[in-house]
Amino acid sequence: MADYTRLINRIENRYNPESLREVRDNTIASLSGIDKDIAKYVKLAMNEVDPLYTNKTLEAGENAKYHLSRELHQNVDFRYQGSVMTRTHIRGVSDIDLLTITGKFQDTDYKKAVSFLENHPYAYDSNTIRIKNWVNNFSRYTGDANNDLRQLRIEDENILKSHYVICDTNKPKSIRLTNQNLHRDVDVVVASWHDSLDYISGMGDTYRGIYIYDKQKNERIGPDFPFLCIDRINTRSSNTEGRLKKMIRFLKNVRTDAAINIDLTSFDINAICYDINTNDYRNSYYMDLVRVLWLKLYHLCQNESEANNLKSVDGSEYIFRYNSSKKEHLKRLQEEVWNIYKEIK
Repeated sequence: MADYTRLINRIENRYNPESLREVRDNTIASLSGIDKDIAKYVKLAMNEVDPLYTNKTLEAGENAKYHLSRELHQNVDFRYQGSVMTRTHIRGVSDIDLLTITGKFQDTDYKKAVSFLENHPYAYDSNTIRIKNWVNNFSRYTGDANNDLRQLRIEDENILKSHYVICDTNKPKSIRLTNQNLHRDVDVVVASWHDSLDYISGMGDTYRGIYIYDKQKNERIGPDFPFLCIDRINTRSSNTEGRLKKMIRFLKNVRTDAAINIDLTSFDINAICYDINTNDYRNSYYMDLVRVLWLKLYHLCQNESEANNLKSVDGSEYIFRYNSSKKEHLKRLQEEVWNIYKEIK
């Protein structure tokens, strides 16, 4: 049997690293009426990080954004990505990703748009008309896109170094700065837009992707669709009264607390939980969610086809296909959840 008193203390330390009394009182209140340690652990592992900590993280991001927005000499869009935006982070001092997205150019699904029109020559709905107008007015960017991003990266670095004592500019895909007043790290990422076919057809900014700039390779990597992921997780969790996010946080905490290494990312765990049929847990009590998660992990481990076909939340990539190493870590996570479920039973 696991030492759940120790595991509870680990979560409390992660969630409340500064030992704030108000946060501690909120934690005690959330566990009111729960007497067994295993039930306390499950409840805590599903809980959201206290807003006192999350708000500090967001404030650190806003401070960095303020300096950049005032001093950049080019048109840039600012966006956030990552687990803080879905409130599925499991550390009180989580960092946050601030995207600085160039306004000079955007990659597009031009070929897909042309192909769509060729396959729908007689369609006159509003979405198709938008695509047709977009194709007719399309003009290819003639500048050096990677050099544009390189210049933006240099400008970001210079501005941030002038405001932050601790500012690491050596990472290829981000600038890591530390806000010493708020005790938070911020990763500033240089990116460019990717106008997907869904975005072109009028489905909104949620469907707009991004390319991340890698200064070491001097190239952009992607596209990724972080805003679609954020929107889908927030929407589905709202429709299940927060249960989706509870499951995501639980698996993250179990992974982190395991005695063995479980090399699954938040991206992977999001996909696993998002793929569960909402009818399987829409009305489940929080302890019952452990069984729901174990069954999902068990089926993924036993059914190679199901594992191979599991896609990311945005549907852009496969999680486990042809990756035997990641499947081994999936089995480790399944075993950890099984041990908890056995003790609950």
